[in-house]
Amino acid sequence: MKHRLGVNTWVWTSPLTDASLAKLAPRIADWGFDVIELPVENPGEWDPVRAHGLLGDLGLSASVVLVMGEGRELVAADATTVLSTQDYLRHVVDVAQAVGSPTIAGPAYASVGRTWRMSHEERQTRYAELRDGLTPVVEHATAADVRLAVEPLNRYETSLLNTVDQALDALRGMPDTCGIALDIYHMNIEETDLAAAVRRAGDRVAHVQVCANDRGAPGADHLDWQGFVNALGDVGYTGPLVIESFTAENATIATAASVWRPLAATQDAIATDGLEFLRKVMP
Repeated sequence: MKHRLGVNTWVWTSPLTDASLAKLAPRIADWGFDVIELPVENPGEWDPVRAHGLLGDLGLSASVVLVMGEGRELVAADATTVLSTQDYLRHVVDVAQAVGSPTIAGPAYASVGRTWRMSHEERQTRYAELRDGLTPVVEHATAADVRLAVEPLNRYETSLLNTVDQALDALRGMPDTCGIALDIYHMNIEETDLAAAVRRAGDRVAHVQVCANDRGAPGADHLDWQGFVNALGDVGYTGPLVIESFTAENATIATAASVWRPLAATQDAIATDGLEFLRKVMP
């Protein structure tokens, strides 16, 4: 199927503000994207009501991503930290509802970069903690008609959820409104077969982010894009494919994402070249 195509504002800037969105959104619309992905790094950095009006005028829809920075934890953490993290995630749900995003996506379990060794028994304990921690957030999301998409990350960014199979295990018994976000960058590291992993995720697939294997423009890589896109069709995924990459010009985000060099001739090229390629690869 022809998926709607989007791009995350992290390609150019962090944190997102009303001013930076006002500059980026018209360009993204002019290039022919359907969706603009909006990170909620900290509450209040941009106004979702204002964003909704801006995007509507430009014919764009929104997707929203959550950000698990330092101190945001739902597992192996004290009760106060868990409660504050749940409050943050509920806020992101409210932002998504206000801006018209059907999902919030991201690693809604632990701060990015937090890793530790776990026995099988501890891992199962942490997965149970995660289900408990996510339950009130998912209830809030369900009431708002927003789906939570939990994203596995690569082994260098988390030790809790690296693969689709681990995510399925961790979310066992959770309602359908709690799904999985697939990011092809992380999948390229952790999955032995991209298409097979998509098919195992099945109807849990709630959001999809794409880029080259090195975080550059989709298509400038060795990935099996046709197999990946075909598998998304097989599981009935109808949501957007959103290009997520990062700029090396922002010290904070470059360090967090380990972006040490330019990933294309320009940041714009990551978006425009990726858009052109994705249009061609879709059946």
